[in-house]
Amino acid sequence: WGLAHSTVVPLSDSSGILNLESLNPRFSLLLTLLSKWALGSEFISNTAINLHPVAVAGYVGLVVTAFNLMPVGQLDGGHIVHAMLGQRTGMTIGQITRLLMMLLVLIQPELLLWAIIILFMPVADEPALNDVSELDNWRDLWGILALLILVSIILPVPGTITKLLTI
Repeated sequence: WGLAHSTVVPLSDSSGILNLESLNPRFSLLLTLLSKWALGSEFISNTAINLHPVAVAGYVGLVVTAFNLMPVGQLDGGHIVHAMLGQRTGMTIGQITRLLMMLLVLIQPELLLWAIIILFMPVADEPALNDVSELDNWRDLWGILALLILVSIILPVPGTITKLLTI
């Protein structure tokens, strides 16, 4: 509802993922798909979105969810990876995530704060009291789905999808 009541504005140099008056949703695959679905033919190339206050709340929710799903240490993503793959592999994935976030900052400088916070978070998660039981396939599937949601929120839109959606 909030995104459908947002207005389309011309894309400017100040447009980005942190400018709520001129948000460029192309920095997030999920946000781009939702914007195209809600705004339809109004959302084309060279446009940004002036978010409605309800859409701002939804956008902040997406940002917080993406941060919490990072597979590092004591964040929910870290717990998911630890449960699915074990503590040692979870720690390795946490270190890889840190490195990838540092590289992603080169593409999206707005993510610098996230990268700094993740850099100083502990990689090791406290082991569970019952760390012996394996997850069943359904729970593994839910964990993969949660990590796919993270990827869809944080990764920018590939060029082929922008051409397909005509944005």
